[in-house]
Amino acid sequence: MKNVLIIVGHPDKESFNFGLADAYQESAVKAGARVERINIRDLDFNPNLGYGYRKRTNLEPDLLAAIEQIKQADHIVWFFPMWWFGAPAIMKGFIDRTFLPGIAFAYTDSPFPQRLFKGKTSRIVVTADTPRWYDRWVMGKPALNQLKKGTLEFSGIKPVRVTYISPIKDSKADFREQWLERMQRLGAELK
Repeated sequence: MKNVLIIVGHPDKESFNFGLADAYQESAVKAGARVERINIRDLDFNPNLGYGYRKRTNLEPDLLAAIEQIKQADHIVWFFPMWWFGAPAIMKGFIDRTFLPGIAFAYTDSPFPQRLFKGKTSRIVVTADTPRWYDRWVMGKPALNQLKKGTLEFSGIKPVRVTYISPIKDSKADFREQWLERMQRLGAELK
């Protein structure tokens, strides 16, 4: 049985991101996966990594539980909107506080870290108003590069697949319904 962890980084529970995550989760459960979910907005934690890596900030109970869920997961699916070339602040804070040295990676004598999350896979589902071509060719995929390369692959998670959904602003019901159906298919395939 595959252990799937869904992480929703949108702070608004009425958002399309929550609907996408619900569709994926429902199908993954039907496909026989063991599914857990973290809605970052519901966690009680300080998102500020106050000392950087110089000094460890005590982890709140919600973060300790989240770290255990991440460690137990075989496949992690992220849902979030791209705002100002990046993820929402609460999601960035969650990553800063959970993907820590000794948890997600370990320093070594070489310039390359020991990747502590090897063997896991991931999918990123990002919603945006920016057309994909513009995000790629003009902006340089900043949100995706930060999460995919700078966090997940840096920690050993591979492959990391990306689903980019745009434009969300002013999108019609049929556009959203097609994406909800696609999430159901991905959930059923456990991808």
